Amino acid sequence: MRLELTHRGAYAIRAVLTLARDAGGGVVPARTIAREMDIPVRFLPQVLGDLSRAGIVEARLGRSGGYRLSRSASSISLLDIIEAAEGDARRQTCVLTGERCGSAAVPCDVHDIFSGAQLAILDRLAETSVADVIADGALESMLRVGVTPEGVAAAP
Repeated sequence: MRLELTHRGAYAIRAVLTLARDAGGGVVPARTIAREMDIPVRFLPQVLGDLSRAGIVEARLGRSGGYRLSRSASSISLLDIIEAAEGDARRQTCVLTGERCGSAAVPCDVHDIFSGAQLAILDRLAETSVADVIADGALESMLRVGVTPEGVAAAP
């Protein structure tokens, strides 16, 4: 079983973590975010646009412009970020039939089990804030081992 984010979702989380770490009230230029988190510069405006529309980040235009969190890191959940970048995170298809979940009059034999597992994952993402991730040192660990956008650790 795979639990994966798209590149867009991974970049969104990484960008928000960078802004949270650098939170001093100022703005962080997009190029800095791209460089610190190894995010392609050409792709970053799309990701930051998603986050801005969701009210997670705000942009300051101009020569000294950049991005900053629009609210505290403790009030932004990982689920907020994922859904801003990827849309609704709830599985829409049956794991056995591949059809739209709930389209059959009788759910499949494992519907309740997988539905419960999905809810547990979503609950965990919803209750984990960006501040929690920063406090756990996950960002520093990720940078130390050289996590690539594909999630494979590169040689330091």
